[in-house]
Amino acid sequence: MAMQSLTPMLQTSDMERTIAWYGDVLGFRCVRRMGDGWCHLAQDGVSLMFMRNDHLGAPHATATQYIYVDDVNTLWEMLKHRVAPEWGPENTSYGMREFAIKDPDGYLLSFGEPLTQADGMSCRADGEGEARLS
Repeated sequence: MAMQSLTPMLQTSDMERTIAWYGDVLGFRCVRRMGDGWCHLAQDGVSLMFMRNDHLGAPHATATQYIYVDDVNTLWEMLKHRVAPEWGPENTSYGMREFAIKDPDGYLLSFGEPLTQADGMSCRADGEGEARLS
């Protein structure tokens, strides 16, 4: 048994606006949809699902949707006149170059790429083990 992928399922207040924004701004395409209640968006190897459940209240999340990209600077150049940055682009202490924006429902989307390979970065507290950046 192997896990295959993780796809966030996020609440939206307006399905049409969400599909249009992710398509127009980030190039996602709608690969599946069930009326105004659910959709699955994809771009390259990244997937997001959105649902509309009014009984859950307004959309909110405390998590960041972190998307690895192969050229964060080029992506920022493509987006900078269409969105406001929450931060960046900047180099981080954890070895990434990244920036973040918010979608129309307020979800934080962070885009990053590794600055270098995992020199000395470990996934274990004792410093042993291999770090994986992909």
